[in-house]
Amino acid sequence: MSRITQVLITVFCLLQLTNASAGKQTLTIYTYDSFTSDWGPGPQVKKAFEEQCDCILEFVGLEDGVALLSRLKLEATNTKADLILGIDTNLTAEARATGLIEPHQISTGPTTLPTDWKDTYFLPYDYGYFAFVYNKEILPNPPTSLKELVESTDAPEILIQDPRTSTPGLGFLLWMKKVYGDEAHKAWVKLSKRVVTVSKGWSEAYGLFLKGEAPMVLSYTTSPAYHIIAEEDKRFAAASFEEGHYQQIEVAGLIASSKKKALGREFLTFMMSEKFQSIIPTTNWMYPAALEQDQLPAAFKDLVKPGHTLLFKDTDIAKNRKQWISEWLEAMAE
Repeated sequence: MSRITQVLITVFCLLQLTNASAGKQTLTIYTYDSFTSDWGPGPQVKKAFEEQCDCILEFVGLEDGVALLSRLKLEATNTKADLILGIDTNLTAEARATGLIEPHQISTGPTTLPTDWKDTYFLPYDYGYFAFVYNKEILPNPPTSLKELVESTDAPEILIQDPRTSTPGLGFLLWMKKVYGDEAHKAWVKLSKRVVTVSKGWSEAYGLFLKGEAPMVLSYTTSPAYHIIAEEDKRFAAASFEEGHYQQIEVAGLIASSKKKALGREFLTFMMSEKFQSIIPTTNWMYPAALEQDQLPAAFKDLVKPGHTLLFKDTDIAKNRKQWISEWLEAMAE
């Protein structure tokens, strides 16, 4: 075969592929960076859904869940997104109030969430509990309560995330507010002396923790499962706090201005299926919202189980978020 013939065949094949793709719809989903990463759920979700839908699934990764909502507000009806995936129940009331989210019109079906799901605008895909993760060899006696972490002079230094840009950062802000109430400002002033870094997102803070920048990092009770399963490393654990742990439920919603709503609803239905849900535990390292506990990897059975679940109503958060963040900023600056 001549070189010219090979080139012509290659060009023909590329044109065929281009023409095949040109006839497919593209569904664009705004999510967070760790979801789209090579080790996150994104690549497997993309492959599985594209096999089902005969479409192109495009993820756009942003820093974190709070950044997702900010981007959506900024773009409004001009957004390229068809779906938003990655905000949590601490932001759902604020997201609904924008008028940019349309009711999903999908039967949620049975979930494994620790609470009944009744939101007609958002569907849950996973959940977890915020916690401080530590290395047992470096910190053999971690704090056993939030108050010990805040008030003890012997408490370790920590890494946290910014509540203005990060859902874990916002979750910790709410955790502090739930435990300390009107005394939260004073508690933040005490704790601020041991905060090594406030990062924009989770990935940055956890990376610094693994490099040894601080003995503890704000993460999740499920984070040690990654080290156990992916690295066969049992040195990492989540500290169990006697006051309880603040809960996070992550959700997805359909953008009202989308021109591909039927395809968007097909994805949301797929998101609640076992095929999607089974990807979550060992890629997003959270509890799937619609998968039974006995279907989880064995490492999940030994994780910290919060004695109390802490949670604000999303409407209360929407009313107070700016004020509580201002309180945090003032305290951290003192």
